[in-house]
Amino acid sequence: MNRRDAALVVLVLIAALAGFALMLTQTGQGAQVEIAVNGEVYGIYDLDTDQTIEIGEKNICRIENGAAWMEWADCPDQLCVHHSKISRNNETVVCLPNRVTLTILGGEDEGQPDTIVSDASLENSFLPGYGETTSFLSTANK
Repeated sequence: MNRRDAALVVLVLIAALAGFALMLTQTGQGAQVEIAVNGEVYGIYDLDTDQTIEIGEKNICRIENGAAWMEWADCPDQLCVHHSKISRNNETVVCLPNRVTLTILGGEDEGQPDTIVSDASLENSFLPGYGETTSFLSTANK
């Protein structure tokens, strides 16, 4: 392999890494975070605008670089504060003690499911007694 080949390989690798990094940091167009308290919408905010939102006196949500997270909460377990940043469609952060949720609306979808299992696919499965629940129960009691 000569110098030109090596330079070409390096350029291709740099382009691939740059494309991958862009894909990871990009959120969907018009993505928003919906903040709900006690199941009722508190507010809807654009992920494109960096801001800090005080949610009552119990929680603080931070939006920055197209992602949202719970920056502070007065709850004892702090699970919501330690949750990772969210930016994809339907991702959610929940502060259960304070009944606060952050949910992404309109962001990128994570893709299609890997597998869809239907009831029909289980009929011939290896599960013993599938579809014969009553006979299984009646033989178990004998």
